[in-house]
Amino acid sequence: MLIIGLALAAAEAHTPPRETSVQAAIQVVRDYYAAVSRHDYRAAYALWHGAQSYARFRRGYAATRSVKVRFVDAGTPEGAAGSLYLDLPVRVDAVLRSGARQHFIGHYVLRRVNDVPGSTAAQRRWHIESAHLKQAPAGHEADGHEA
Repeated sequence: MLIIGLALAAAEAHTPPRETSVQAAIQVVRDYYAAVSRHDYRAAYALWHGAQSYARFRRGYAATRSVKVRFVDAGTPEGAAGSLYLDLPVRVDAVLRSGARQHFIGHYVLRRVNDVPGSTAAQRRWHIESAHLKQAPAGHEADGHEA
């Protein structure tokens, strides 16, 4: 019963299938980093669309204590091949288990399939397609809008 409740709670964290707004896409990235900070790597991993294994994904956050994301610009969704894509510039601040701090800049690409015949509810939800982050130069950690 607890497992079913957790699965339902995780499903509700995703954007509604017909939600195409930029705010819904931004919420996916917020939910992603909230899950990472809770060390709920399964929930964070579920927001991705990619080929990386769960084990590798989890190892990538082994030294992370907490993380915050700030959005630099909301962006505008663009259509291509039956999908909407959103390029979302971010700044990410991480605290490692050692107490050290790291800052990254870059962007996420989010995608959702348009409401076309044959598409599933899961396909019509925003998900993270890719991330392009690099370590930020000193002094860049204060820009952006905190999530």
